Amino acid sequence: MVENVGSRTLYGFAKYLRKMRAVIQRVKKAKVFDREISQGLVVFVAITHEDTEEDAKKLSDKILNLRIFPNEEGKFDFSVIDIEGEILIVSQFTLYGDCSKGRRPDFTQAASPEKARKLYEKFVEYMKNSGLKVVTGEFQSTMLVEIHNDGPVTLIIDSKK
Repeated sequence: MVENVGSRTLYGFAKYLRKMRAVIQRVKKAKVFDREISQGLVVFVAITHEDTEEDAKKLSDKILNLRIFPNEEGKFDFSVIDIEGEILIVSQFTLYGDCSKGRRPDFTQAASPEKARKLYEKFVEYMKNSGLKVVTGEFQSTMLVEIHNDGPVTLIIDSKK
């Protein structure tokens, strides 16, 4: 089975390897435009062609409950929900940049802006349902993101894992 996606042809099994992707950073504070958060998470999120609302829900649940904040002994024991942290979410299609050929990244694995916006907004909605303070960047905009990484702790999470 061969599937054509954009300018690439993928064989049947390859479509199952793509998934909604997030890079999360534990922060003391962060800011984009005039939107600020204190202790919590910065989440860079990318959407690919086959992602669904279920991927957005699964990824948001994983991030909200991921135990990456330290207890008194310094061990990862608390989630952003446990510490009542804050979250800054930034859409970042460049997480799907393929640099395996040539010197210019190929972004054909990233979803179209129309699809990506819909799922990004759904992902943000799921995160806001946690009751925590959630702020966002501007979809499809160039932004200056100020991050005070705590640890540093930076993790890559995929919805299909």
